[in-house]
Amino acid sequence: MNIQPSSSTDPYDSPYSWRRLAVSLALSTIGGIGLWSVVVVLPTIEAEFGVDRGGASLPYTATMIGFAIGGIYMGRMADQRGVFAPLLMSSIMMFIGYMAAGNATTLWQFILAQALFIGMLGSSATFAPLVADVTHWFLKRRGVAIAVVASGNYLSGTIWPPILTYSIELYGWRLSYMAIGVFCLVTMAPLAMLLRRRPDLSDSSNPGNSVAERYKLNLSPRALQVILVIAGISCCVAMSMPQVHIVAYSADLGYGVARGAEMLSLMLGFGIISRLVSGMIGDIIGGVGTLILGSVLQCLALLFYIPFDGLTSLYIVSAFFGLAQGGIVPSYALIVREYLPAKEAGARVSLVLMMTVVGMALGGWMSGVIFDLTGSYKAAFLNGIAFNLINMSIAVWLLVGQLKSRRKFA
Repeated sequence: MNIQPSSSTDPYDSPYSWRRLAVSLALSTIGGIGLWSVVVVLPTIEAEFGVDRGGASLPYTATMIGFAIGGIYMGRMADQRGVFAPLLMSSIMMFIGYMAAGNATTLWQFILAQALFIGMLGSSATFAPLVADVTHWFLKRRGVAIAVVASGNYLSGTIWPPILTYSIELYGWRLSYMAIGVFCLVTMAPLAMLLRRRPDLSDSSNPGNSVAERYKLNLSPRALQVILVIAGISCCVAMSMPQVHIVAYSADLGYGVARGAEMLSLMLGFGIISRLVSGMIGDIIGGVGTLILGSVLQCLALLFYIPFDGLTSLYIVSAFFGLAQGGIVPSYALIVREYLPAKEAGARVSLVLMMTVVGMALGGWMSGVIFDLTGSYKAAFLNGIAFNLINMSIAVWLLVGQLKSRRKFA
């Protein structure tokens, strides 16, 4: 597959841009396995190492924390060297990490492999740095492009859980993990080679580089960054409850791990639809409006999980949850690119998106601990709703500030 441009002056939203987007989506989908494999093996790890639900949730939490730290570092590397360098490193580290995890003899060895090699130095390069990179190649369809790349994470969650569940049943989790490592190495490295070209970020050649391209906010860049970090953590503490624990929740209700994996795939599959639609909406109403829409719908979906715990109901609510929350995380990248400098996009987008990962890690751990304390997930759902309300409040506050600024400017 040759995606190299015919000249160095390809316009935005060009055929080259779309081909590059396709490669980025493939890398995001493959690399996303680092986040979802540990969710699928959560019940297996609980039995393998003889720990409770909170202890079995630690590998996921450690992976997400490593993913968050690594994403910030990888984003800065992408700003300085282009996205190719972190992606090539990712392919190698994923291989090492899955081999190490598959041969772990203690829980802490497994956690170390997940956090350091799979999360921090592996999967982290295939999310925020790719999202930031694609914003440099699109202008009119930037929201859609962000949504497509961000959908790779959900596409990964749709494809991998059933495959991994089936593989574990046939070959065991250890051999399945090692096979993933080999697959990542032989697919990701060649794909990364196709993204060697770096964007031109000089102001004279890049009309998308101006700060506050559409509107203005009466906030300094640092203040906006801090606010987005708080919003990202809050929304993803809420988001993590179904995504991290739906497999275990299904098993606790007597429906089995396989049914839970299907619910997770359904949730993330509809999340892909949500992200793509939200991208189109974002190109019309902007990132702040898209954030409010997703936050309100996610809160409703979390509420529905509490009274509806039948098998059919859980499938329906999981599908609605996917439709509700899919556009939230990409909206942060759109907000950053609307209001903050393009030359800092890799670091700033990565920081905000990686804080959403911290929220997922925190929420995944909190939900496990709440379950251990209460014996059910009801209180964990309520905890998620409380954090979601924080996110909604920030989004509405940003919208009010945006509207005031626009009226003043007019």
